[in-house]
Amino acid sequence: MKFIESIKNVWKIEELRNRIIVTLSLLLVYRFGAQVVLPGIDAAQLSGLADKTDSGLLGLLNAFTGGAFANASVFALGIMPYISASIVVQLMGIAIPYLQKLQKEGASGQKKITQITRWLTIAICLVQAPGYLASLPALGIPTSAFLLGTGPLFYFSSVTILVTGCIFAMWLGEKITDKGIGNGISLLIMVGIIATLPQAFLQNAATRLEGGGNGGLMMVLIEFVIWFVIILASIMLVMGVRKIAVQYARRTATGGYEKSAAAGSRQYIPLKLNASGVMPIIFAQAIMFVPGLIGGSAFLKETATGTWLQTNFSDIFGLVYNITFALLIIVFTYFYTAITVPTNKMADDLKRSGGFIPGIRPGSETSEYLDKIMSQITLPGSIFLALIAVFPAFIVKLMGVQQGWALFFGGTSLLIMVGVAIDTMQQINSYLLNRHYDGLMKTGKNRKAVA
Repeated sequence: MKFIESIKNVWKIEELRNRIIVTLSLLLVYRFGAQVVLPGIDAAQLSGLADKTDSGLLGLLNAFTGGAFANASVFALGIMPYISASIVVQLMGIAIPYLQKLQKEGASGQKKITQITRWLTIAICLVQAPGYLASLPALGIPTSAFLLGTGPLFYFSSVTILVTGCIFAMWLGEKITDKGIGNGISLLIMVGIIATLPQAFLQNAATRLEGGGNGGLMMVLIEFVIWFVIILASIMLVMGVRKIAVQYARRTATGGYEKSAAAGSRQYIPLKLNASGVMPIIFAQAIMFVPGLIGGSAFLKETATGTWLQTNFSDIFGLVYNITFALLIIVFTYFYTAITVPTNKMADDLKRSGGFIPGIRPGSETSEYLDKIMSQITLPGSIFLALIAVFPAFIVKLMGVQQGWALFFGGTSLLIMVGVAIDTMQQINSYLLNRHYDGLMKTGKNRKAVA
């Protein structure tokens, strides 16, 4: 009943109601575009492409685009080129002084960084679009499906449409962030992933129920319970924080500072257990493409080493693949946490605001202490993240779950859904609390609604 009352409260706030309507409308436009096939391709002959992208690495890519990849859609590239560009710009910000300067300029600098990211997105699209079109025949689309042939005209028009589709998807995400409930790009990815979930579940359930030796309804229920437990574990990973107690001095009437525990105010610095989010998995996933490409190169293709690389690194549910994948995730978790959690800046800001960690001197000692704590909590966080990332392989090998449904038992797909869902609930929660309503989440304080 409390949840239903909270939903009613959401609808009472006009600004929040309008933002939700705008968000749902733009998401509907994105989902509609994912079904529009590229001009010159017969939509009736795409079954071969759908079969090829049903599992494996291509299945993961298809999930991120919400099925647009398998539909040869105008949104076939999805929003991933923009994500790739954002990662590149963020990493370049470590080494390029110009980008470091922009990061310190506040809103104006962020605006320029966003513009650089957009141009880099177009450059990435111009590389990926021809590659996607060239791979369509190998992915199961027959020659007869190309109604106008595969000449220069088809490539020029299709590349233009694919690039435009990606830019339009990026624009939709930005509009959801500005005019909707926020997290626009993340919501586009989450909706795309969720769009493939019902079909994957129904296909796996049909396989279980069609024969007596497949486990039947009981196995479907067991899988559903395991999936629910993994979701809870992912929520714990996303929400887990280590609170560092901080004492703030209180300025007295004479202009001095009173640093006694009674006079000061005690607060906390929340250090996240998984400060890097899903970025280590994305980095590791990108690296995992490399061994297979090396094994398929002209130099190693016919050798035993090349065959081994192709065999072991093309099976995303294989032992070698997942051990390597897990180790890379742990390494990248430390790497990404180190570049995104500025302990030096945190210590300086704390010192300037008159705050201090009890028992630790302000300045360099505080920075070293925060860095030590981050290193300690990053180890279990990275191991937990790696286990969730490789759990789909366990569920496939031990329980015989179909690969398409197994992708939702962990990895990037599940963590993105959980993370974005929590962020969206927190956004809505803040609107409710600001208008003196009970929040959607238990952490929200109960307040009396104003007339």
